[in-house]
Amino acid sequence: MSADRVTLVEQNLDRLLEELQPAATLMGPGQPLRPGSSLTAARARDLFEDMVLSRSLDVAARELKRRGQGFYTISSAGHERNACVGALLRTTDPCFLHYRSGGLMMARMRQLPGSTPLWDTLLSFSASAEDPASGGRHKVWGSRAAWVPPQTSTIASHVPKAVGMAFALGRARRLEVEADLPQPSGLPTDAIVTCTFGDASSNHATALTGVNAARYARRKDNPVPILFVCEDNGRGISVETPSRWVEDTWGSQRHLSFFDARGSIDEVWDTVELAVRTCRSARTPVFLRLETVRLWGHAGSDVETAYRTVEEIEASEAQDPLLEAARRLVELGAAAPAQLRSIVASTRARVHAAMEEAVLRPKLTDAQVVTAPLAPEEPELWRAEGSRALPAEARREVFGAKLPEEQDTPTRRTLAARINQALHDAMLAHPEALVFGEDVGKKGGVYGLTQNLQRRFGQARCFDTLLDETTILGVAQGAAQAGLLPVPEIQYLAYLHNAIDQLRGEACSLQFFSNRTFQNPMVVRIAGLAYQKGFGGHFHNDNSIGALREIPGLALACPSRGDDAVRMLRGALAMASASGRVVAFLEPIALYHERDLHKEGDEGWLTDYPAPGGEGACLLPGEVGVHRAECTDLLVISYANGLRLSLRAARRLEAETGKRARVVDLRWLNPLPLEALVEHAKACERVLVVDECRATGAGIADAVVAGLVERGVQRPLRTVRGLDSYVPLADAANLVLVQEDDILRGMREVLA
Repeated sequence: MSADRVTLVEQNLDRLLEELQPAATLMGPGQPLRPGSSLTAARARDLFEDMVLSRSLDVAARELKRRGQGFYTISSAGHERNACVGALLRTTDPCFLHYRSGGLMMARMRQLPGSTPLWDTLLSFSASAEDPASGGRHKVWGSRAAWVPPQTSTIASHVPKAVGMAFALGRARRLEVEADLPQPSGLPTDAIVTCTFGDASSNHATALTGVNAARYARRKDNPVPILFVCEDNGRGISVETPSRWVEDTWGSQRHLSFFDARGSIDEVWDTVELAVRTCRSARTPVFLRLETVRLWGHAGSDVETAYRTVEEIEASEAQDPLLEAARRLVELGAAAPAQLRSIVASTRARVHAAMEEAVLRPKLTDAQVVTAPLAPEEPELWRAEGSRALPAEARREVFGAKLPEEQDTPTRRTLAARINQALHDAMLAHPEALVFGEDVGKKGGVYGLTQNLQRRFGQARCFDTLLDETTILGVAQGAAQAGLLPVPEIQYLAYLHNAIDQLRGEACSLQFFSNRTFQNPMVVRIAGLAYQKGFGGHFHNDNSIGALREIPGLALACPSRGDDAVRMLRGALAMASASGRVVAFLEPIALYHERDLHKEGDEGWLTDYPAPGGEGACLLPGEVGVHRAECTDLLVISYANGLRLSLRAARRLEAETGKRARVVDLRWLNPLPLEALVEHAKACERVLVVDECRATGAGIADAVVAGLVERGVQRPLRTVRGLDSYVPLADAANLVLVQEDDILRGMREVLA
């Protein structure tokens, strides 16, 4: 949008304020604009100032962009009535805001003495390292003091986690009663959550998911105090929203109260107040449509005349909410024109002066500083947290007379059984932990891994969700920001992909974009990988982890054996609890109930239970598993199903050729334990990487080989990988997955 258009809108306001005639009588500061309304003359003038401040900041953003000193121009111009929402909420009502909520943010920060929203926003526009919201990493609305977690610009992707926060606040009372857990967030018991988005975003799958989840939870009698605010300006970039689309779509949904805020500023105020009051008192989802208008195009680079006529643009400018608010305040006697002119002039002057100073403030100039909040490395904290001993009496109440580590050798257990026991210990160690997902409650999980958790710890801490992975991960994020430690379950790895942005774009970015002032710690359990017998096909045998490995900041654990799984789960929970990390805990389905290693009945894949507490109680990233450590002819690097197959192949290799292979279990697939691998590779003559995932971009083989070469390992290297194919049913799966014979062949070839 051209600078001329911005100037014209500014001039429209100036002209109006010169032309308006004062009312015969001015209201007193405490006099309401309408009988029974809480909007007094003084509050109305403050509201007008907040709206003008938001507008002036948008003007500054475009000026900075023109000068090459600013980097964000998606504005709130035309949306300034959302300041009513900011003024009527409390600063203890968490707000998940989209990018056009400038007026709301200004009015909200007014409630915090000493806050500097003008200065903070200009630092954000100019990407200054002193920006308190993100440290210069992005333009976001954010404030720890005002409970505004920064949101990314992905369309509507913040809606599910806002619902998760509301669900967690609603569940707080139940946790206090059933689990003796006081309100972990420290928020008042009547706090509500607000989530803002646009009319175009309301059509997005994540928005539909979030609202549906809130309605579903309310239908099941769970309190869900969330206020959805749809700032309806009638279009998404160039695409018009059909007339009355928002009202028709959301106005008659059951388990969702609907309010339509339109008209004069005082009418909007009263409607917003009623919506907030309803949400707070009824603890129910509320949908508030806020009528707005979009000025100046979608962003500074948007040439609005490419899809709108000048007449249409001018019609929008005539609906400028600042014009309406000024007329209304003067008409009612809430302000004199001279008062409003003074507000406009002083606000513009303050913004201009601060803008000139903000561009001089320091920028990010060090890559390590940029990435510092992304994935904090605090192994000493993690080891201390993961090695905590647990009271034996409390554990006996859960496990019975004999604790898992006290069982005799004949009762060694499978991977599935050990993970189940580790989850029981985790619930004891972390009273703030919640386990949830599809079928995890009464059923105890599709594979039995959550059996008895609900019975022993109650429905407040172990519960079933609706069938939607986006909701599950959204609930996890919101609950985590409310002070809980979520352990959500994704039933199958293939099911994760339709919801992966909740990890990629949202959960793992929070510490980065908030400069670590907000965290959403969680351990996401995912049943995955291939080799299931009798229950096959791609959706239950997904052998691709590339989409997880590329996510910045995400730690990816993948245990192969029961004892490792126990210690790795403790490590993962410690990373989340102590440092706010997001950890994906990938469990190989085919090994859940595996008992044997080399031959039927040898029970070589069963393990003892590592007791909690003390040295070795937990495993952290970088710590590998070493099998056949005395062997040096060949190093085999693998994980999960590949580990078991490699151990079998190594035994056959030695019997056939006399060559002996050391086998290393990666355990952690992100970050890869490259330093440990280098040491083992240097101790062996050759290296083979066995990766059960698809060959192209789906696994770890490329990264392992590159990491070894770049670190100076000069050994013959080879890989064995799955074919680039989906996994078919029945025995045909063996044609595309890595087999024991494939590994043996690879061993022979690299040794040759």
